[in-house]
Amino acid sequence: MKENENARIGEGLPWDRVSDHLPFNADGLLPAIAQQHDTGEVLMLAWMNRESLEETVVTGRVCYFSRSRGKLWRKGESSGQVQHLVELRLDCDGDTLLLRVQQDGPACHTGRRSCFYNALRDGRVVVTDEPLIAPEELYGKK
Repeated sequence: MKENENARIGEGLPWDRVSDHLPFNADGLLPAIAQQHDTGEVLMLAWMNRESLEETVVTGRVCYFSRSRGKLWRKGESSGQVQHLVELRLDCDGDTLLLRVQQDGPACHTGRRSCFYNALRDGRVVVTDEPLIAPEELYGKK
């Protein structure tokens, strides 16, 4: 990524060369921020391993690595709330991914559009957004 610091707009490096040198952490993961591509709304933060990143790039459907389940997690596989990759960006160090996506429905497991619905205001953490759909409906649990 260092080579791109002085590159002109439109110049770049081959993806395979960049992806081979990404600085995955000790658990083999990189943080991935999902952002709605047309509004800039930050939807969620998740983690990607090499396999989930490559699957996302190849298929265009966002796939993460679930730390709690210890396996690949294809966004929307149980809820239907799929994320389609529009553009993948890397920060200047290549240690954080920004996934510019088309989000189908809510991104959060609580049924909210974004996972970032808690805001610090006047010394309190307050809820800023209502769920778009009840989690029970989202995941078919009645």
